[in-house]
Amino acid sequence: MERLLLAVLVGIPLVWHLGLTGVAYYDAGRVGLEPPKKWAAITFFIPVIGFFIYLFERSELSYDPETDPYRGHNVNIHPSRADDTSLPSRGDKRLSADDLEEDGEDS
Repeated sequence: MERLLLAVLVGIPLVWHLGLTGVAYYDAGRVGLEPPKKWAAITFFIPVIGFFIYLFERSELSYDPETDPYRGHNVNIHPSRADDTSLPSRGDKRLSADDLEEDGEDS
């Protein structure tokens, strides 16, 4: 009974791990993530998380900027929040609320 339990506790996770590694190797070559050996190694040496890293990297292959709803920093704003000012981002040339107040005091 102990050997059966040991085989189940070690064998099933090992088969899953090797299966995920094989899937990553096969699929990387099929979709064009080169080299497939690199993705198999990542999946093998970083169990489970390595496979998710592979999946995230694979999803980047199908990114189409034309269908990106956030392209150009356009976001939908709920009408109740329309009067709120947005936080400036790096490279943003818009004036902040503080800049507007300072301009009003100088005049």
